[in-house]
Amino acid sequence: MLNGFKDFILRGNVISMAIGLAVGAAFTAVVTGFSNAFITPLIGLATRGTGDFSKAFYEVDGVKFPYGLFISAAIAFLITAAVLYFCVVVPMAKVQNRFAKEEEVDIKAALRDCPRCFSAIPAVASRCGHCTSEVEPDPEALSLAKLPAQQH
Repeated sequence: MLNGFKDFILRGNVISMAIGLAVGAAFTAVVTGFSNAFITPLIGLATRGTGDFSKAFYEVDGVKFPYGLFISAAIAFLITAAVLYFCVVVPMAKVQNRFAKEEEVDIKAALRDCPRCFSAIPAVASRCGHCTSEVEPDPEALSLAKLPAQQH
């Protein structure tokens, strides 16, 4: 039982996930600090407010609702999402597109039924392999396979 647990813990994907969570938590702390130190005061300057939303609240029947905490968290989330998108997702997509190989089209993968014997034949076939009847190749399959259209 302990060997199975040890194998589970030592798998690469569990360790990678743990490292990703630790880096994500540290990144969140940095973004929250940046938001509280720079973005929140800038918003305060723009709105002529104090800029510190974390202490903002309203009170109803003696109960405090600290809406400023939500505003600060929402700003930190938006900054985190923007930084991750523009600094991680977009560059990684460009790198993947640069190194991605163009997939070759398998001309036998697209199938259709023979109109005479109803057997499955390749869409680019001009003759059925089962009943040897002549059939019209599918023009769309021909263009995907980069084959010339057949003349009659």
